[in-house]
Amino acid sequence: MNTASPVAAPLRYIERTQAWYAALGYTEPYRYARFPDVPFHPLRQPLARSRVALLTTAAPYRPGLGAQGAGAPYNAAAKFYAVYSLPSDRDHDLRVSHLAIDRAHLSDDSGTWLPLPALRRAQSDGLIGAVTARIHGVPTNRSQRHTLAVDAPEALARCRDDGADAAVLVANCPVCHQTMSLVARHLEAQGIATVVMGAAKDIVEGCGVPRLLFNDLPLGHAAGLPYDTASQDLSLRLALMLLAAAPAARCTVQSPLRWPDDDWRDQYMNPARLTPGQLQREREAHGRHREVARALRGG
Repeated sequence: MNTASPVAAPLRYIERTQAWYAALGYTEPYRYARFPDVPFHPLRQPLARSRVALLTTAAPYRPGLGAQGAGAPYNAAAKFYAVYSLPSDRDHDLRVSHLAIDRAHLSDDSGTWLPLPALRRAQSDGLIGAVTARIHGVPTNRSQRHTLAVDAPEALARCRDDGADAAVLVANCPVCHQTMSLVARHLEAQGIATVVMGAAKDIVEGCGVPRLLFNDLPLGHAAGLPYDTASQDLSLRLALMLLAAAPAARCTVQSPLRWPDDDWRDQYMNPARLTPGQLQREREAHGRHREVARALRGG
């Protein structure tokens, strides 16, 4: 577990992604969600008696849709567009190849983006009352209106069906951070206490959430370091402690975890590091990804 490297300023993902898409030819920058007010609902009972739900933007692995492992390029065909649920008492092959995570630093250890084993260990240790019977996948959608009108209410209904007192929401890509922030706000406004585990601090805090556990690590590692169970347990437990102890909305706690080097900050979606030829190939690939996604959505 690496906690010793110097502290660097968090990467400003809003600026970085806007610069990236401007370099790809988009003249109108994407406007991330921002709200002045944030709902807040204290945990209704002690954490040790609370039922905790886990929400993710990872997608179930589906053979036949192309490469979806750690070394895979971005795979729009692996996207999903409706909330799904899976039993929480077993492990699942969920992956993040459909998301704009930091591919250069991603491993095959899903514990860095899906802390289900860590959550079950927290239950075994008596830190929480129980993991809810299901975990829930929430699609990443650039349409804030769709997330608020369709996906957030569906996630709420499923959490209520499972008797959730609280929810841990784990974000991956930049838009995932917005999606999970919008869902957290919706759950919180309806009486379910929430904590977001994320790595894009500016996006989450700009949207406004009740609680954020910030892991300043490459995207895809909001739940800890790869192949490092101690760091994953630490991340999850810090999130749970924040869930129980936050006194008011907009409460952010930063974990002490550090990546071995800081070059990942400069690498991620940085058009300044690409040649004109590389940028052109990125434009062409992005156009193909959009066509695949449009076909999957049905228009």
